[in-house]
Amino acid sequence: MWTAAGSLLAWLWLLLCQGFFWRTDVRLPSRAEPEEWPSVCVVVPARDEAAVLPAALPSLLAQDYPGRAEIFLVDDGSSDGTGDLARELARRHGGLPLTVGSPGEPPAGWTGKLWAVRHGLGLARAREPEYVLLTDADIAHAPDSLRELVAAARSGGFDVVSQMARLRVESVWERFVVPAFVYFFAQLYPFRRIAREGRTAAAAGGCVLLRAEAAERARIPESIRHAVIDDVALARAVKGSGGRIWLGLAERVDSVRPYPRLRDLWRMVSRSAYAQLRHNPPLLVGTVAGLALVYLVPPVATLAGLVAGRMPEAVLGGLAWLVMAGTYVPMLRYYRQPLWLAPLLPFTAFLYLLMTVDSAVQHYRGQGAAWKGRTYTRPDALPDEG
Repeated sequence: MWTAAGSLLAWLWLLLCQGFFWRTDVRLPSRAEPEEWPSVCVVVPARDEAAVLPAALPSLLAQDYPGRAEIFLVDDGSSDGTGDLARELARRHGGLPLTVGSPGEPPAGWTGKLWAVRHGLGLARAREPEYVLLTDADIAHAPDSLRELVAAARSGGFDVVSQMARLRVESVWERFVVPAFVYFFAQLYPFRRIAREGRTAAAAGGCVLLRAEAAERARIPESIRHAVIDDVALARAVKGSGGRIWLGLAERVDSVRPYPRLRDLWRMVSRSAYAQLRHNPPLLVGTVAGLALVYLVPPVATLAGLVAGRMPEAVLGGLAWLVMAGTYVPMLRYYRQPLWLAPLLPFTAFLYLLMTVDSAVQHYRGQGAAWKGRTYTRPDALPDEG
């Protein structure tokens, strides 16, 4: 009974005191078009992205941007012809000018994506842009996406404007896992707190508009070269150097990458979950215990109380379960999913708990954060990770 009461108190605190993380109305802030549009370079790191590039790159080429803009796609050692395909798509669709570069293999201490970003930023600096849009090769943008991002950054005085792309939700497992992924992210990093002064900082790597001056001031990407969760590290570096950042949900920025099987989603989460916990065993234990208390206790207490005829347990567990499901409803609506998935959130949370434990197991097996043929182990000293 006391455990169920603790879970209910935790949910009431999350509901009211965690930045209203469960609300999904944080969209691009009010903005006005600037009198003179600044120059922008778009940097797209890409490794073995031939399968998704035809659905994403044409949307960047077709950007309706009034100022000077061009695209730099960095082919990060692809083996599937990503670079050649990008050139062919540019010839076929026209639009913004495209340059394809290749940085070679990353040196020790660099993740592949950030090494590619470094190369792309180096190419972009020759054009002296005011802003750089960092976007992934699987992200499709509406034609006015770049225009809206720049207008929001200029109007609000932000050094970073980032939108969390709407992920694909079509398969059964995507329906269970993907909305919860964004829900849990918002719970860790409440969007409303990010734009304020304070320590809360995060970005969504699929769509990050970055002021070039702020990147220089924060030493991006050198200062975060080892980061597996590079988007959050970038936001922390910019905010820590005095910059202003904004993060919200996207309306017409979409990921086209499919995750049809549970194995695909499992790999997406487990590759970085233990890095999120700073490879800290006590933090892992605390996280597992917290997930169990907050997400697993309510349904267990409710069902056990009903079976055993202990109504205080059933009522407390049921109330906690009800609050939990209620906070999940806005995210399901944002993803246009049926609301009967809301009471099943404990099942999804249990999957995430297992993914987190598996991430730690893979780390101690020496496999670290594995992604697209590369494995990143924790460096001996990471002064920027905290």
